[in-house]
Amino acid sequence: MSEDHYPEYIAALLKAEKYPHPVDTVDLVQTHISFVLLAGDFVYKFKKPVNFGFLDFSTLEKRGYCCEQELVLNRRLSPEIYLGLVTVTDDDGVITLDGQGPVIEYGVKMRRMPEERMMVRVIDRGELQPDHIQALVDVLVPFYEKAETSPAIDKFGTAEAVAVNVLENFDQTRDFIGGGALSREQFDLISAYARSVLAQTDIFQARIEAGRIRDCHGDLYSANICLADKVYIYDCIEFNERFRYCDVASDVAFLAMDLDFHGLQEMSALFIDRFCARSGDEGLRQMLNFYTCYRAYVRGKIGLFTAADPAVDAQVKERCLAAAARYFSLACQYAEQGEG
Repeated sequence: MSEDHYPEYIAALLKAEKYPHPVDTVDLVQTHISFVLLAGDFVYKFKKPVNFGFLDFSTLEKRGYCCEQELVLNRRLSPEIYLGLVTVTDDDGVITLDGQGPVIEYGVKMRRMPEERMMVRVIDRGELQPDHIQALVDVLVPFYEKAETSPAIDKFGTAEAVAVNVLENFDQTRDFIGGGALSREQFDLISAYARSVLAQTDIFQARIEAGRIRDCHGDLYSANICLADKVYIYDCIEFNERFRYCDVASDVAFLAMDLDFHGLQEMSALFIDRFCARSGDEGLRQMLNFYTCYRAYVRGKIGLFTAADPAVDAQVKERCLAAAARYFSLACQYAEQGEG
């Protein structure tokens, strides 16, 4: 995509001289909801003005509020990464970072982590070790123990509340059936399985009574983890409490599913074994298949959304659709295991 298709402020911030620190080149990474600028030792993340229903970044005020929430919530796990709020200003027609003019956009400034230590890269090189899994467990168990819980948060663990999230995915992907990534057979199998588990209201109530509904991360997978001098976990979901207020099993299932997706079934099993042992949460296993299926489907949905974004180029679209197809296939496997 050419720079003239980007928002004006993004096109301006692709120039190295716009930054108050050394920058050789600026690289842009896009997701379906964000523009991420990699500039020298720092990362600047800006929210796209989109409204998907489950998230609403449609106004400057809403984007500013979500940037502030992103800082507060992510500092729970990685305070060293989340440096502060940045503004993009219009200084007499010149777009400036943290200038004196009217604010035209808000963003989050982050410390840039070493690319080669990103968990995805470590996995791709075949270097993920049991010690990495243990380090993740050692960070996550205390995080969930300290994470906020309350009667209001507990309500998000009921079968009725979980159904809102799970069934929404089927509504949002129905129009994509038959497009190459998701077949009618897959859709019917996964949705039937999910509804059958959601009908078992007692198992969800048992998780509430066990104190397992917490203010979690919401997006716990390898793309949001760096295995550097220690474990850094970042980019939690700040835009919608109902995706973050959930059963710890749902959060943990995301990473277990991600390891399965990368063909690391033994590491996935090791992660669950060690997490359950350290946390004392053996009840998590009963919910695991349901939540891994849910998480795989969500990743497939996001692949569809990103591919449908006119702002992404053909290569990204093709890659996203291929990944979506793999996620939906994995969700089918979990559904079949659950029904077996």
